Amino acid sequence: MALDLAHHLNEEQYRAVTAPDGPVLVIAAAGTGKTRTLTHRVAWLALERGVDPRHILLLTFTNRAAREMLDRAAQLIGGDVGGLWGGTFHHVANRMLRRNAPLLGYGADYTILDEEDSKRLLKAAVTELGLKDKKFPKAEILSSVFGLAANRGADVLDIAQERFAEHAFDIEGVMKVHALYEEKKRALNAMDFDDLLVNGLRLLRENEKVAAYYQERMRHVLVDEYQDTNRLQSDFVDLIVAKHRNLLAVGDDFQSIYSWRGAEVQNILSFQKRYPEARIFKLEENYRSTPGILDVANRVIAGNPEQYQKTLHAVRPADVQPVLVTLFDGNHQARYIVEKIQQLTSSGAVAPHEIAVLYRSHFHAMELQIELARSHVEYVLMSGVRFFEQAHIKDVCAMPRLAVNPSDSLAFARLVELFPKVGPKKAQTLWKMLGAHLNLRDAEKRAKLSAALPKEAQPLWAGMEKELFPTQEEGARILERPDELVYRFVKGFYNEYANNTFENAKQRLEDIEELVNFSGKYPNTTEFLNEMALLTNMDAAQSRHAGLSCESVRLSTVHQAKGLEWKAVFVLWMVEGMFPSTRSLEEAGSEAEERRLFYVAVTRAKDYLWLCVPKMRKSRDGGVMFCSASPFIGEIDPELLQSDRPVPTSGSNKWRNW
Repeated sequence: MALDLAHHLNEEQYRAVTAPDGPVLVIAAAGTGKTRTLTHRVAWLALERGVDPRHILLLTFTNRAAREMLDRAAQLIGGDVGGLWGGTFHHVANRMLRRNAPLLGYGADYTILDEEDSKRLLKAAVTELGLKDKKFPKAEILSSVFGLAANRGADVLDIAQERFAEHAFDIEGVMKVHALYEEKKRALNAMDFDDLLVNGLRLLRENEKVAAYYQERMRHVLVDEYQDTNRLQSDFVDLIVAKHRNLLAVGDDFQSIYSWRGAEVQNILSFQKRYPEARIFKLEENYRSTPGILDVANRVIAGNPEQYQKTLHAVRPADVQPVLVTLFDGNHQARYIVEKIQQLTSSGAVAPHEIAVLYRSHFHAMELQIELARSHVEYVLMSGVRFFEQAHIKDVCAMPRLAVNPSDSLAFARLVELFPKVGPKKAQTLWKMLGAHLNLRDAEKRAKLSAALPKEAQPLWAGMEKELFPTQEEGARILERPDELVYRFVKGFYNEYANNTFENAKQRLEDIEELVNFSGKYPNTTEFLNEMALLTNMDAAQSRHAGLSCESVRLSTVHQAKGLEWKAVFVLWMVEGMFPSTRSLEEAGSEAEERRLFYVAVTRAKDYLWLCVPKMRKSRDGGVMFCSASPFIGEIDPELLQSDRPVPTSGSNKWRNW
C-alpha cells in the first residue's frame, strides 16, 4: 500500500515526514497539524522505508494521545501496527523495568504506588520519626517536593530549601522523612510514579547490555510535545537513541508553560547543541484560527528573544478582528461577557460548548461565575471545583458562618478540624461539651473551647483568637465585617495552615485574598453568607444539569486549556499584575513563560477573540485599585484590534461617563 503524502500534507509537513535518518526537530506551532505529521511519519517509516513497527517507539504525555496516534497510523497503514511501542514515558519505563527490575534490586512483581498510597507511606514515615507537629509539612507538600526533585534530576535538599525558603520548616526533618520513605518503598518492593522514570533511566545508565538491547530495538524514536519534557525524560530519550540517533521530536517552544511541574524549555532550545547534525523543520501554516487572531499571537510572542522564531500563517480567510474591551471593573467584565455569550448563542452563530472563558488564575473568574449563575447560563469549570466550592474557600468561610449562626455544627466541625489532633470524633465531643452552641462573642465560651482543645492545638487557637479579638468590643465589630473577619482569620491562623498543607498554597491564598476583597462590598457578614449560599445552590443545580448536557460554556485556566480549541474565546483580566502574574514574575525566566501563556490563550480561538481589560479592582479596605493594561496588550498594534468600551449598566451617574 502506497501513501499519497502530497495529498494529505502541506510542503513543510511533507519534508518533516520524509526526512532521512538522523535527528529531526519539528517545531510545530499552534494549530499546524503536529499529530498529522507524527502519524504520517510512523506510516511512512513502516510502508515506504520498510521499518518493522517493533523497531519504532512513540512517546507521548498521555495514554489517550498515544492511542489516538496509533489508531490514525493503523488507518494509514491499512492494518495493525502491532509491535510498535507507544505510550507515556512512565508506561514505557514500566515495561522496561518489569523485564529488568532485579538488576536494580527490585522484584519483577514490584507494586506501583498511586498518589494515595504514596501519601499514606509518607504519613507513616513522619509519624515514625516523631515529626508530626504544627510546623511540619503535610504529606501532599512532601510528595510534591520529592517529585519535583526527581523530575528535575536535582538534589532533594536543594528543592526543599527552595520550596521552604519563606517558612521556618524543619529541613533536616524533611530529609529524614525522604530517607525513611525510600527505605519503606524498598521494603515493600514498591515504586511510586516518579520512581518509574528515575529507575528507568538508572536501568539504562547502569546496565550496558540492557541499554544496548533497547538502543537496537528502538531504532526510530518519535516524541510528542517535546517542549514539555523534564530533565529525566530528555536524558531517557537521549540514551535510547544514542546508537542510531534516529530521533524525531515534535514540539513548540512557544507553548512551553509547565516549568512549575519540572518541564524545561531548554530541552527543545538546546536540541541542536546535543544533535549538531539535526534537521529542523518549522510548521507555520495554521488551520485553526483567522488571520486577525494569529496577528495578535505573532506580535506578542515575538517579544521573547530566546526561541525558535516563527510566524503563524492562516490558511483560513480573514474574518472578524479580535476585540480589545475596556471595562469598569470585574463585575462589569462579568456582565459584558454574559451578554456577549447570550448574543452569540441566541443568534445561532456559536453553540455554548464552543465558547471558552480563559484566565490566568482561578480567582479571576469569581465575579463571572456569580454572574453566569444569576443569569442561568450553564457553564462547566474545566480546571477544578467551582470557586465557592473549593476546600480553602469553605475553610475560611467556616468562621463567618459560625459568627452568624452559633448553632451551625457543620461550620464548627470544619473550623476545629483544621487544628492538629482534632478529627470528626473529637469535634463532636467538643460540640457536645459546648452545649451544641458556640457564640463567638462570648469570651467564656471561647476560653472553655480553648481549654478543651488538644495541647498541640491550643497555641494555634490562641494566636487566631488574639488576631480576631484584640479587645471584646473590637472582636464584635470584626465579626460583623466579612472581609475583616476572613482577613484576620487568615493572618492569625490559616496562612500558616495553608503553607503547611497545600502544594499550591500560593494560588489558594491568592483566591482567599480575592474573596476578602470581594466580600468587602457587603454591609455585614449575614448578607455576604446569604449571597454565597444562594450562589452555591444555583451552581450545584447547574452542575447537575450541565452533567447531562454538553451545551455549557467552558471556563478554564490557560494551563488547562492547552491543546484545546473553541470558536469563541474570552481572556479575562488582561491587566498588569494579573496577566502577567506579579508573583510568577518573581521567578527567573518567568516573564518569557507568561508571554508563552498568553500566546497559548490567544491561539485557542478559532473565530472570535475578546481581550478584557478592567480598569479597577476592589481592595480590602473598601477602596479601589486602578489597573493598567497588561504590557502584552501594549505590544499589539492597535490597528490589529477592534476597540469596545461598553457603558456599565448602573443607576449611578458616575458610571455613565467613566
